[in-house]
Order: sequence, then structure tokens, then C-alpha cells
Amino acid sequence: MQLRQTIIRPLFRGSCRSGACGYGDYGKDVNSGDVCTASKRLYKNGAACGTCYQVRCKDKDLCSDEGTKVVVTDNGEGHGTDFILSSRGYAKMAKQPNMAQHLFAKGVVEVEYRRVSCKYGGGNLMVKVQEHSKHPNYLAILVMNQGGATDILSVEVFQEETKEWISMRRAYGAIFDLSNPPSGELKVRFLTSAGAETKWVESDKAVIPAEWKAGITIETDIQLS
Repeated sequence: MQLRQTIIRPLFRGSCRSGACGYGDYGKDVNSGDVCTASKRLYKNGAACGTCYQVRCKDKDLCSDEGTKVVVTDNGEGHGTDFILSSRGYAKMAKQPNMAQHLFAKGVVEVEYRRVSCKYGGGNLMVKVQEHSKHPNYLAILVMNQGGATDILSVEVFQEETKEWISMRRAYGAIFDLSNPPSGELKVRFLTSAGAETKWVESDKAVIPAEWKAGITIETDIQLS
């Protein structure tokens, strides 16, 4: 796989926002805090949320060959950059821990990067019912823990009464919502894209309980790889 070139700068933890992906604290702590923002070109209106990249800087005196693996949790860019890395992820590009200070002193460095598979210890895709959801009239979910090198393009829930799939709206980032959702337990399916392949992946059983409540997190029976 050919590496692409860009320049990046560090994003210090104290300046981390809740993030355009809607992850909140999860977006700061996932992947042990090795996270990044992605430029508009890579962010793809939120489809890049949760995707992983291997990033290495080109200064052979300071930087390791392996670089660092980061998860996209936000949308943002500096002048001419594709990524802004968390301070932790930025430091991991250094050959040795004591060389990280020299990378920070540069502020902006030239890098090569490539898309790689995300791995979460074999865990399944998860959804969280967002705090601003209001049963039974408004449902918003946050998609988390997506493995593989997969973009999630859209989400639908199954209405048992009419045997139809109903599209959710991408509110922003990794959050999808639906006004007046179907009653009862809900199966969920995701339109995924990996390379040239686009396909629907659906749960075998209901994911969202009939009496869903804001704030609950649910593990699906779907694993993306």
C-alpha cells in the first residue's frame, strides 16, 4: 500500500473538545488516547469517524520506522495538514521517548500515512443511546468500536410491524438519529464500505430494547473486520 505524505501538528490533551464525531470522553480515551482529527477531505462528513491510520514522520533522525497508530475522533486541520494528533499519539512517532520533546519543538512535521485495520480485542460493534434521546419520540445512537478498515455510510432500524427498514439520519459524526422511531425491539443494520466493496451488515437479533433509555450502551452481535 502506497503511503501518502502530509504534515501534522500535535493537539494537546487540554485542548481536546468533545469532538465532531460525538464521542465525548470515549473519543479522548479510545486506543489509549492515541487519537487524531482528520481534515475535511479525509473526514468524509463523518464516515471516517472511528477509522484508523498508521502515521510516521519523515525525519529519520527523530522518528521511528513504525510510527504510531491513531483513531479518527474529530474533524479539524491546520494549514496544509491532513491530521492533528493527540499529544500522546504525536509523541509515539519518536524513535525514543526522550526524543518526543524535539518533535513537539518542531510543532509541525512532514509524515507518511496509510489506512489500517482497527482492532479492539475482538470486541463487537457497539451503540450508545445518546443522552438527548427521548423515549419514545426521538432516538439518537452513537456507533463505537468499529473494527477493520471499514467506513459506516448509513444506519437503518427494522420495523417489525411493516417488515421495513427505516433509515436513520446522520446527525453529525458517528451519531445517527430518528424521530418517531418504531416501537418494540429494534434490529439494526449498517451500510459499510471497505475498499471497493459496499454491503449491508445487520444484526441477527434485536439490538435496541423496546424500553430503551438515554445513556445505555449496547454491544451488538456484529463484528467488522
